[in-house]
Amino acid sequence: MRRILLSICAVCMLSMAGRAQELNCRVTIMHDKITGTGVDPQVFSTMQKAITEFLNSHKWTTDEFSPTEKIECNVLINLTGNNINSDPDAYSASMSIQATRPVYNSAYTTKLIDYIDKDVTFKFSPFNPMHYDDNQGSGTDALSSNLTAILAYYSYLVIGLDYDSFAPSGGAAYLKKAQNVVNNAPDGKGISGWKNVESTRNRYWMVDQMLNTRFADVRKFWYTMHRESLDSMYAKPTDSRMRILSNLRKLYEVNRENPSSIYVQFFFNAKSDEIIHLLGQVPKNERSQYITLLNAMDVPNAPKYNALR
Repeated sequence: MRRILLSICAVCMLSMAGRAQELNCRVTIMHDKITGTGVDPQVFSTMQKAITEFLNSHKWTTDEFSPTEKIECNVLINLTGNNINSDPDAYSASMSIQATRPVYNSAYTTKLIDYIDKDVTFKFSPFNPMHYDDNQGSGTDALSSNLTAILAYYSYLVIGLDYDSFAPSGGAAYLKKAQNVVNNAPDGKGISGWKNVESTRNRYWMVDQMLNTRFADVRKFWYTMHRESLDSMYAKPTDSRMRILSNLRKLYEVNRENPSSIYVQFFFNAKSDEIIHLLGQVPKNERSQYITLLNAMDVPNAPKYNALR
């Protein structure tokens, strides 16, 4: 798992730092669309601080992380409206989540997640502390609980993907915790994104597909791409690059059997630019077979792939 990358220095820092939390998350609140009388801008700086502290101070795992092991991530919440359900403290928003992990023996970092969730509604009061309990995700106020539930969901998702990148299915326990968030999610007027009947591309289906055996080859490829390839790129660049590209066929087969999968597109949201870079290092006369597979799986980025022909 990610413990294997601890240096002697990091071990020493761990002994001094104790049980450091897992995430080093930078939070940004965009509120330019929230206007009108009675809107106090101070609320948004308080919101940003509260969410930052919630993500970075909550203990999401039982493992010990040194400061150098924390998972780097960014959360941007773009508030698009307020007075949801006639409540001045309730907002609609989109949430952008990005996370990275370092590549062994290099200064390079690779994306774990680059995703925008557009089904975000929540209530925030600067006078109420943010709290989340895995066993009581719905809380007593659905809209207030929805904020911490969404943040917990993506925290577990990020950690699960990070652990999966260091060991085969190493993040299963945390992906199951994300699924537990879905199962205990708040339910109420204006809340969406948690139910299988609402959409085929939401939080429910994302983690469901990650844990479904039909998509096992996607998770295997995730490990192969990170631990067996990117982490070996410094020592064996050609072998590592070709290991990634040759495994695209397995990803293609999963996509063919499960068209329009949110999981496959989620994968390419994070990895398309990286794959384009790797493919650009292959002789032009050898690229066509990979471009054909990529175009079938990742339609939004087809023009970028075709530019490599």
